[in-house]
Amino acid sequence: MAASSNIVCFGEMLIDFVPDTAGVSLAESQGFLKAPGGAPANVACAIAKLGGTAAFIGKVGKDEFGYMLADILKKNGVNAEGVLFDEHARTALAFVTLKKDGEREFMFYRNPSADMLLKESELKMDLVKKAKIFHYGSISLITEPCRSAHMAAMKAAKQAGVLLSYDPNVRLPLWPSAEAARQGIKSIWNESDFIKVSDDEVEFLTQKSADNEDAVKSLWHDGLKLMVVTDGEKGCRYYTKNFKGKVPGYPVKAIDTTGAGDSFVGSLLVSMAKDTSIFTDEAKLKQALAFSNACGAICTTKKGAIPALPTVSDAQSLMSGSK
Repeated sequence: MAASSNIVCFGEMLIDFVPDTAGVSLAESQGFLKAPGGAPANVACAIAKLGGTAAFIGKVGKDEFGYMLADILKKNGVNAEGVLFDEHARTALAFVTLKKDGEREFMFYRNPSADMLLKESELKMDLVKKAKIFHYGSISLITEPCRSAHMAAMKAAKQAGVLLSYDPNVRLPLWPSAEAARQGIKSIWNESDFIKVSDDEVEFLTQKSADNEDAVKSLWHDGLKLMVVTDGEKGCRYYTKNFKGKVPGYPVKAIDTTGAGDSFVGSLLVSMAKDTSIFTDEAKLKQALAFSNACGAICTTKKGAIPALPTVSDAQSLMSGSK
């Protein structure tokens, strides 16, 4: 694969253990399926599966799970040059319960996990600087040294004229407190060119209803080219400097919402990398968002994140109404 990747995703990659039966608690579950996860890694795989070029930068443990994850990236066509293996810490684990409606609860094992120990000196900065888009979340902001590495990579990307993409992906159990999470997530808010937040995250960050337009507008900053609020099966809302609106979702039978937001973001980043005029051309943006809605919807119809990621033809067939 070519050394430069259009979209570089930074952050955590881990193993999700998902109960083999839906709708049971972790305690009730008899068995667990091992699924690769971690939002930035899911996004990288989503991009590659849709024909985009993606790289992932992050750290896993020098253990069976770490090797497995690096292998999954490569098998999915993601450039894994930026993946590091930590001698001393394990790959992070998350036990995820799927409630009856496919929504999730998390229990994490990270004390500390390898992803938290990524150092600035270990970063493949040339990968970052050559990218068109640098994408990240907020989990990498929680602890040092990873936080400093994250900040340094963001700064290098910004200076090189790379577009900064942020999906905060709130995971409350990982932060010391809700207030710490709000502050940490907001600490880099104004650096981004593109932000994607879910309706739940709007409520968490603003402490107001996600239907409240003023609450949503309070998250806008003048450096933004685009902000998208995802409303689950209802679709999404978009905001740019010059226009705003809604794009409806696609009704599907959801089994597992894991990775749906990552599938949505990945597909939108592919559209962005192809044609930045989507920031100023509303018709093109709506088309790109409809495609992203379809990608997110398809992802909910199968278990796990990466195995459920759609191809372009999967999304197109949902959009055209054929099954």
